[in-house]
Amino acid sequence: MDIFRAMAEHGHEQLIFNYDKTSGLRMVIALHDTTLGPGLGGMRNWRYGSEDEAIEDALRLSRGMTYKNAFAGIDFGGSKCVIYNDPEEKTDLLLRAAGRFVEILGGRIYTGEDVGLTPADVEVMARTTRYLVGRPHKSGDPSKAAALGTYSSIRACLQHVYGSGDPKGRHIAIQGAGNVGSDLARRLVADGAEVTICDLRGERAKAAAEETGAVVVPSEEIYDVACDVFSPCALGLILNPQTLGRLKAKIVCGSANNQLATPEMADALRAQGILYAPDFIVNGGGIVNIADEFEDGGYQRERAFQRVAQIGERLLAVFRRAEAEGVATNVAAERIAEDHIAAVAQQQRNFVPRRG
Repeated sequence: MDIFRAMAEHGHEQLIFNYDKTSGLRMVIALHDTTLGPGLGGMRNWRYGSEDEAIEDALRLSRGMTYKNAFAGIDFGGSKCVIYNDPEEKTDLLLRAAGRFVEILGGRIYTGEDVGLTPADVEVMARTTRYLVGRPHKSGDPSKAAALGTYSSIRACLQHVYGSGDPKGRHIAIQGAGNVGSDLARRLVADGAEVTICDLRGERAKAAAEETGAVVVPSEEIYDVACDVFSPCALGLILNPQTLGRLKAKIVCGSANNQLATPEMADALRAQGILYAPDFIVNGGGIVNIADEFEDGGYQRERAFQRVAQIGERLLAVFRRAEAEGVATNVAAERIAEDHIAAVAQQQRNFVPRRG
């Protein structure tokens, strides 16, 4: 991989490699853009196929966090920490080392739980760094907020396509029965929607169905379900040339990160007459909830969730701009985020400090 070319292509500021010989920690920290403030993004611990894959994931995810944070209107840039390690081989030594490397940056980034880490792991890291978010005594588990943001986004999509945001009588196919997918299913079934759900772990889908009344299908069949909304809430890169032709939905709106295999997939969805809700907006509930920790007086759940519920309104603005400019929704969303970052950058350039 040509690292500097990859950084320049998407405007990254820093790519930091960290190694601890005692624990064997190999960690990449990618810092994309700090115009709005310190980098904010989770820490992922995953069994990558190669070092290049780990680096690419850190670069891609940190850039996504810049757009997510900017669009959500919070004063943070985008960053991501990636540990190149088998999640089954985590140790306290490794986690403490990861925390030390975050601490060294002195608040240039804030991080927290992501794929391959647990709340207990974050508490281990808290022994060596102050720059953690989403801890149990603060905003805690982000999945409820992520589900609420996804629910609000689905209602906005229904409003845009059908003229009513009411899910009653609509059919939603949810890919993934984890914390977000299961909570989303509960909300939609309570509204009178028909819900089909799947999960690679069949027992999770079965449990979610038993609790909510959803119908379970095998994971490989979820793309073929005739529905109003296809809601990816698990894996990334699932919207690709192999799956797009199978979709029988009018809307794609889910919480999974990086759903598009390539940006061009959004144009393909548009050509098929399918409304695509950009994932970095839909899954913004978790980060909006976490950002409330930095408000005056500290975290307040009611205030945070009120802001999360407004994600749907922000999404409608994307659809209006996409139609006005004749572009795919992901392009419109990125333009809105870029406009916000550019405006803040201009204010910073024009700022003249007062002389004492």
